[in-house]
Amino acid sequence: MVSAVFHNPLDAAAPAARSSERSAAYPIAATAHKPGAPAHNDMKNPAPFVSTVPAPPAASRQPWDSSFLWLAILPPLLGMGLLVLVWELVSVGTGASIPSPRDTFTQAVQVFSDPFYNKGPNDQGVGWNVLSSLKRVAMGFGMAAIVGIPVGFMIGRFDFLSRMFNPLISLLRPVSPLAWLPIGLLVFKGANPAAIWTIFICSIWPMIINTAVGVQRVPQDYMNVARVLNLSEWKIVSKILFPAVLPYMLTGVRLAVGTAWLVIVAAEMLTGGVGIGFWVWDEWNNLNVKNIIIAIFVIGIVGLVLEFALIKLATAFTFEEVKN
Repeated sequence: MVSAVFHNPLDAAAPAARSSERSAAYPIAATAHKPGAPAHNDMKNPAPFVSTVPAPPAASRQPWDSSFLWLAILPPLLGMGLLVLVWELVSVGTGASIPSPRDTFTQAVQVFSDPFYNKGPNDQGVGWNVLSSLKRVAMGFGMAAIVGIPVGFMIGRFDFLSRMFNPLISLLRPVSPLAWLPIGLLVFKGANPAAIWTIFICSIWPMIINTAVGVQRVPQDYMNVARVLNLSEWKIVSKILFPAVLPYMLTGVRLAVGTAWLVIVAAEMLTGGVGIGFWVWDEWNNLNVKNIIIAIFVIGIVGLVLEFALIKLATAFTFEEVKN
């Protein structure tokens, strides 16, 4: 049997090409092994070996980005510095009737050294007062969410209910929350439930309005598909309306909790008891302006924390970024 072996010319040329490439990259090594070339056997004067392998490129340093310093750190520091400067000027201009920032800071260190002391119902630390106010806000706000969100869904879903309740909402929403406090005192016969009632009535309107607007802005194509598929009302609410309305609903929750925290301070000033609002009023009666300024900062910080927490919650449960 005779077998013929056919060689591809390209395959034969490939080793030669690779050999020429190595010779170009390493000329010294290629010359040393070239047939017929004299071998360097003189160990006293060896041929110098020059490496032609290119060195790895040095890692280029990225220039330091100072935009974070200029945009995220410096502006808040300048704002706080401006506030302290104006505060100091006002203190000097009023003859120290308004305490200076240094005196207020010294008093704040003393106040927060023991924030949970308890020397009676009218003499408790700032920590207990903040917790009492947050408890009232949580109760009134929770009841407003339980009532307001379903009502908003129904108003947005059914045109008859929307026409029925819109005049009532337009009439009652502009009423100051504190105007409802005497009604609460008359009905509930107690300061604590009256304050909770005031939080409830001021928190319910943003939830109803934003939820209803969200339901009304659901694309009509979604509802047409639900009608074609003959979905039940529960399926429509849970599978179509709720995911689409969630950003609007969380925006109403944010507005409501901000309003509730504002109102509770004023309500506690009028009703008394333990709370951050009552603490401000009690310190005013004692002419302790330093503690009043400290309470103002505490109220602002707690409100900021609540707002930040709700922004994180909204971002976690929605696909789009929820902005301020």
